[in-house]
Amino acid sequence: MLKELAAPDLEGLPITYQKEIPENYRDEMGHMNVMWYTHLFSHAFDKFGALWGFNWATWKAQGVGSFVLEAHVRYLAEVKVGQHITLRSRALARSAKRFHYMHFMTIDETGALAATAEQISAHIDMMLRRMSPLAPEIAAKFDELVARQNALGWDPPVCGAMKP
Repeated sequence: MLKELAAPDLEGLPITYQKEIPENYRDEMGHMNVMWYTHLFSHAFDKFGALWGFNWATWKAQGVGSFVLEAHVRYLAEVKVGQHITLRSRALARSAKRFHYMHFMTIDETGALAATAEQISAHIDMMLRRMSPLAPEIAAKFDELVARQNALGWDPPVCGAMKP
């Protein structure tokens, strides 16, 4: 039996992306095509990473980047053309070379939780194209974000299969 996902109170999480869904996102079913969820979650990562100092400037200066290793997406409500969506992001945990986080997509007009994306990404040395440890200052900022977001008073609705 599938368990219904209760919508957490997302107000304490930072807004990491907002968009009005354009006509070209529509699929044959009359709603946003599944490929656009990944696109939108990817945009949310840009601002999410900047919250803990992991952004384009850092990547360029240090020759690093990130690759998504695992992703679990839950589709919870239809998103239609013309609707406005907001994404918020939460840091969950990390190891020396990996970080675990979630994005939450809501529909502004209804307040419905439309989708969640739980992901694990790797810190990458782009010259070697291999995983490498996060810089200590980046790791510390990520840990601070985890601590702040854990104080929100609700557990993230993780799939249970991912470990950083």
